[in-house]
Amino acid sequence: MPPGAWLTKAPLPGGWESPERAGVPGFSLVSRAPADAWIAGSFARGRPMFVRFFLLFVAFAALPAAAQNAPTPQPVTIIVHAGRLIADAGRPATGPSTITIVDGRITNVAAGLAPPPPGARLVDLSSRTVLPGLIDAHVHLSGDPGGEFWREAIDTDEYATLVGAKNARITLRAGFTTVRDVGSGPQVGFALRRATAEGVIEGPRIIAAGAAISIIGGHGDVTGFRPEVIEALSAHNTCTGPVQCAERVREASRAGADMIKITATGGVLSQQARGLGQHFTDDELRAIVETAHSLGLKVAAHAHSARGIEAAARAGVDSIEHGTFADAAALQAMRRSNSVLVPTLMAFTGIREGLAANRYTPPVAAKVRETLAVVGRAARQARAAGVPIVFGTDAAVYEHGRNAQEFSQLVELAGMSPAEAIVSATTAAARLLGLENEVGRIAPGYSADLIAVGGDPLADVRALEHVAFVMVRGRIAE
Repeated sequence: MPPGAWLTKAPLPGGWESPERAGVPGFSLVSRAPADAWIAGSFARGRPMFVRFFLLFVAFAALPAAAQNAPTPQPVTIIVHAGRLIADAGRPATGPSTITIVDGRITNVAAGLAPPPPGARLVDLSSRTVLPGLIDAHVHLSGDPGGEFWREAIDTDEYATLVGAKNARITLRAGFTTVRDVGSGPQVGFALRRATAEGVIEGPRIIAAGAAISIIGGHGDVTGFRPEVIEALSAHNTCTGPVQCAERVREASRAGADMIKITATGGVLSQQARGLGQHFTDDELRAIVETAHSLGLKVAAHAHSARGIEAAARAGVDSIEHGTFADAAALQAMRRSNSVLVPTLMAFTGIREGLAANRYTPPVAAKVRETLAVVGRAARQARAAGVPIVFGTDAAVYEHGRNAQEFSQLVELAGMSPAEAIVSATTAAARLLGLENEVGRIAPGYSADLIAVGGDPLADVRALEHVAFVMVRGRIAE
């Protein structure tokens, strides 16, 4: 008998028949009872693996025919009428425009309000200003503001994921269609990234770092507990020496990190009372950056002190987060390395409010007061020195959803124009995230990420604090 003939020509044991005689695609049972007896007998005769294989083969053999018979999905076309269009924040706005979106991507942008084709959905924003979805390059979706550091000993990663889902929805509704999550539980950010991409939950596109890499006892490590509690809570994200630090980068890459976050200096809200100076050695910093870049991953460095900023920039990090005490030498190093500044001015609003509410332990409160004395200085000096500024807010230090309040602070404290501030949250942020051909503009080929507001944000940037419409990946937040 030729190989496989028993599947198509020969009578089968116990009433099984070939697909030709059964008259259906794949394989079929004509007589259920004899077949059941045959399967039971096979198990009795010690052939369970054969039966399992046969049944799997039957199931998979039916898949091609089922796929052939499935109806071809029709493209989903959405037409957006914009009363005023800011397609690229670096260019002048235009008047009434029609944006055509097919299956989540922009296919055409034309002047005037063209009627939609048959079968298309019309979204009428003819009384609004439409612009690209905003990007926040520094958030912690799974966190909320608070001074109870001990909660990390009782709150599970599962709970943190649910908190992240809540905050993802809030962030999207505030007009932010892409975020960079720069610190979360080992798998929390990755789970949120997948859930928002697949539409399981409502939220922005997420670039996720996972847990930040830290020195032992530094900002990003667990501190403030007994040693055995610290060991139990550790995310195994600390390193000592260039070899181990390179290893941590490779582990983050293996886990699915989109980028690497490090804590290059002390931090304000961690319980360690060692100040805000440089943490990693120069050799450790170089090992981290070189390893990350060899894997195609960018590096974001949390850094407050001038010398910590300078060391991180010399090592070649892609962004300095906060940059609170940056001086001329630090900014010069950033210019040489093309490191951008993500000033997170809203973080200082959050800690000012936390201090007033008496949320913090004495070591944290002392660091809060130290940083509040210089809010906005580094951003203003960075702009004057020609260091690019990218929008990021440190959401979680303040309540999620207030992200757009950063715009007015960039204008008032850093001296940016409204257009510059919007560029920092669109094209400049997209470039930092490596998404400059995907988001940040309203143009053919780009993802359909757009928002609508009343008024003119190029004249009054606070208009972005009141978003009337949000679309991400062609999906309307409704």
